[in-house]
Amino acid sequence: MLDLLQVVLPVFLIVGAGYWAVSQGAFTEDGSEALMIFAQRFAIPCLLFLAMSRLELATLFDWRLLLSFFAGTVSCFAFSALMAHYFFHRTPPEAVTVGFSATFANAVLLGIPIIERAFGEDALAANFTIIAFHAPVCYTLGIAVMESVLATGKSKVETATTIFRSIFSNPLMIGIVLGVIVNISGFTLPAFIGDPIEFVSEAAIGVALFALGGILSKYKLSDRWSEITMVTTLRLFWHPLLAFTLSFWVFQLPIDIVRGVVITASM
Repeated sequence: MLDLLQVVLPVFLIVGAGYWAVSQGAFTEDGSEALMIFAQRFAIPCLLFLAMSRLELATLFDWRLLLSFFAGTVSCFAFSALMAHYFFHRTPPEAVTVGFSATFANAVLLGIPIIERAFGEDALAANFTIIAFHAPVCYTLGIAVMESVLATGKSKVETATTIFRSIFSNPLMIGIVLGVIVNISGFTLPAFIGDPIEFVSEAAIGVALFALGGILSKYKLSDRWSEITMVTTLRLFWHPLLAFTLSFWVFQLPIDIVRGVVITASM
């Protein structure tokens, strides 16, 4: 229990510090949002760029790893959307939005620091592989279903263009794609380029966690507690359970991969 607290508690203390700072007026909401913009548009893309440029490509394209994780992503989306529509009486577009909120694991802000603290930097391969495919899978699923529900009359080409723009205008995806290109090419970054990217990437997680806490201070759980409970239950129990079953029992993946898949699924 003490070991678990030593791994997890520092991460949530940073989030709590951001929450406390904004709620007590020691830091502003605008400041938190500015920090998050810096983290998401600059620092985290630098972190992902470096990670993808160094990742073993055999891990990146392991379909067993990807299926172990994303089977849960798709099932969480489907169940949440159906429950939101038939049980919580949401309109079809609103139900898709609820389903979309259940697809994303917090693989970057929480997954990276927790896995690294628990098992070391070498255990992050599965996490970074999931991150590389996270946005493409989730955006494709969410936008495709939303377009079909709205029946906007868009052609398949227009829908595909919308999905493509949503994915590749995302700074995180830009960092990932550039990192993969460097990896495949075998190009070594000169120090005057690599070092600044390294410096910025080192600020990513701490800044983002503090900003996350500040931003969370604006929201109240009581607003939609029943739907929040449903989504959280799926995210914290169903998704990691399915990820463990597939990665460990069905595909019998190496234990480092299993750890990365299951912990990321529970974020």
